[in-house]
Amino acid sequence: MEPLARLRWPVALSIVAAAVTIGMKGSAYALTGSVGLLTDALESVVNLLAAVTAYFALWYASRPADPSHTYGHEKIEFFSSGLEGVLIVLAGVGAAVYGVQRLIFPEPLNALALGSTLALAASVVNFAVARVLLHYGRLHKSIVMEADGQHLMADVWTSAGVLVGLALVYLTGFTFFDSALAIVMGGHITWIGLGLIRRSFDGLMDHAIPEDERARVRELIRANLPEGATFHLLRTRLSGARRFIEFHLLVNGDLSVREGHHLATELEAALVGAIAELAITIHVEPVDEQASWEPEYLQRLGEEPAPPAQDP
Repeated sequence: MEPLARLRWPVALSIVAAAVTIGMKGSAYALTGSVGLLTDALESVVNLLAAVTAYFALWYASRPADPSHTYGHEKIEFFSSGLEGVLIVLAGVGAAVYGVQRLIFPEPLNALALGSTLALAASVVNFAVARVLLHYGRLHKSIVMEADGQHLMADVWTSAGVLVGLALVYLTGFTFFDSALAIVMGGHITWIGLGLIRRSFDGLMDHAIPEDERARVRELIRANLPEGATFHLLRTRLSGARRFIEFHLLVNGDLSVREGHHLATELEAALVGAIAELAITIHVEPVDEQASWEPEYLQRLGEEPAPPAQDP
């Protein structure tokens, strides 16, 4: 995986795109007076603020661990994506509220063809940049880039709704459609923002890695266990793109410290070789001692609180 510092260029691209689309959508609103285009332009302002925040977060997250942050700085990605989620919600709510206001107090629209053309061009720019951000965000498991990409895709959907509304106004002469579409797309944007906030909250609260990944970890551990050994108290958490895993490795109590260390090292190497961006902590314990089986902690994690029955 490339260092996060090298992945800032897609976010820098989104900063440029936001600045360009602000000008395009602002001009479209000035020409038409469409409330939909105004909310679209305001969302591009939010895009710019969010992209700058994301760029800073990726810069900070790429810093190596230090005495004050011994686990690294990746968690700032969750803070950044949470902030972006809040901005998306504000943009969505603002769009819906202004749409309601224009629904009650309608105003005539002008130069719909030219305004729509500018909005469509801005949407094409946002769509292209969003696909780049989502591709690299998913490829490198960066929640910051994914959040920025989702934000831009929300903007694309907003613009699509606005354009539909403007087309209906053009065909029917009723400004009702412009306001109604602004309300609908405002609700859609708000829903996307709430999803980002929830995901960011999970990360800040040390949420476990996804169940399918935990199942894969268990399979890899079992496949590399020596005869007579087992494991328990598997705990996982996310920190940006990194996965932190720790568990107890229970082995024959007669093994030397050196032998137990070698077993743990081999198991760690097998896991790191199969799963990228993995940090592992293994605690070695004797399998045949009752003290190694901690019923309170095992039950809390939903594991068997007693040693497995030995095969005859």
